[in-house]
Amino acid sequence: MAAPAPALPPGVLSLHTLPAEHHDKDWDAIIVPAGVKERLLAQALLTLKHGRKLATLAGLPHGLIVLAGPPGTGKTTLARGLAQVSALALAREGATTLVEINPHAFPSDMLGESQRNIMRLLSDTIPEIAARRPHTVVLIDEVESFAVRRSTASFETNPVDVHRATDAVMLGIDEVARKLPSVLFVTTTNFIDAIDEAFLSRADLVMHFALPDPGTIAKILHDSLAELAVQWPELRSLHESPEEIEQLAKLCDGWSGRQVRKLVLAALAQRL
Repeated sequence: MAAPAPALPPGVLSLHTLPAEHHDKDWDAIIVPAGVKERLLAQALLTLKHGRKLATLAGLPHGLIVLAGPPGTGKTTLARGLAQVSALALAREGATTLVEINPHAFPSDMLGESQRNIMRLLSDTIPEIAARRPHTVVLIDEVESFAVRRSTASFETNPVDVHRATDAVMLGIDEVARKLPSVLFVTTTNFIDAIDEAFLSRADLVMHFALPDPGTIAKILHDSLAELAVQWPELRSLHESPEEIEQLAKLCDGWSGRQVRKLVLAALAQRL
């Protein structure tokens, strides 16, 4: 009988050692405008490889990247892919830990409990995990629930605790940047206007993602059909028909990348 997996620290959704083969496809799966991936990777490596050197500068970098955009634009998958390609680039210097945080684990009805939970994560848990390997990437999805915009917090929903929790995020991020300058935080949000201004001001890079244009949609359809054609060779004729793909892409204008890929899957289920 297999031994049970060790329990994860509170608020930690998953832990991965990178590079790992099962993360190889994440980076290539998301199709974005030219230059986006290069900019992300350069920013990530600047923190992971040179963070300690940069920590001596007057303008302290925070090792914080914010990916913002509508749902379905591939932000989370791209963040995981960024951790993998960064780990590959740094593999000679040692492995990388990818820590995925569950921001919804921290809000509490108990006054002050959210603040304590966040401080425990950033002051104890992250440093303990970061001490295991040379490089650490911390992924926080839906960061708007982690760093609530205090200027618009409702005074009917326990605003004192909201302010305290967001204050704790700022203090924790500052402390990690000071003591562990090679830790990289990659955060995603569907609602950037809901994030506290002080949190955004700490970001070294805020990258906005828009819904794909018809040209990008055509590339997504082409790649999806290529994957399916491996399993069903009969699809090669459609995969090799750019006119039909372009026509379909125009009909999908305004859709997210996720919706486009779901369309291809839905087509498989049209007939018994």
